[in-house]
Amino acid sequence: MSEPTARRRGRPPRTESAGTRDRILAAAREEFSERGYEKTSVRGIAKAAGVDSALVHHYFGTKEQVFEAAVEVAFAPALNAPNTLTEGPLDGVGERLTRFVFGVWDNPTTRTPLLAILRSAVNNETAAAVFRRLVAAQLLRRIAAQLDLPDAELRAELAAAQLVGTAMMRYVIKLEPLASADLELIIARVAPVVQGHLTRP
Repeated sequence: MSEPTARRRGRPPRTESAGTRDRILAAAREEFSERGYEKTSVRGIAKAAGVDSALVHHYFGTKEQVFEAAVEVAFAPALNAPNTLTEGPLDGVGERLTRFVFGVWDNPTTRTPLLAILRSAVNNETAAAVFRRLVAAQLLRRIAAQLDLPDAELRAELAAAQLVGTAMMRYVIKLEPLASADLELIIARVAPVVQGHLTRP
């Protein structure tokens, strides 16, 4: 009986690349979610994905870069938020953006990875820097670019702070009665504030 072929180190065949990369990324999200940024290691991610550590470095580089890739995937639904600015009149953008963002948070499928990423960002400065860089580059600046106002970037950041702060209190800290309040009531209360940040003088 022939000996089983040993797994080769280094780069996988091109046909395996996409599947291997996705498997590593899925394992990384699980590891960061369960252990947090500080306790997660490239070796642990590789073990969970069933690959050699060298492959993790090949596809993503450092642990910080793996984390950034995981954040980007987890945050992908929220990155569509700037598109809501062009889906109707500007005087309704506050409600559209608020409804979109809380729709992402209220869905358990999209909320779970976001919670894991935010917990890592709150507890570790490296993770926080990655989170800030990604959110600023891919979300806030895209929103600001669609506002024809001199202080558009500050306005976008204030609107985001209102939405993220409310989401943190509702879904992470679970402060009552906010945590159990009807979502439509929250949208009705928060949307005018977001609208003010984005469009009012």
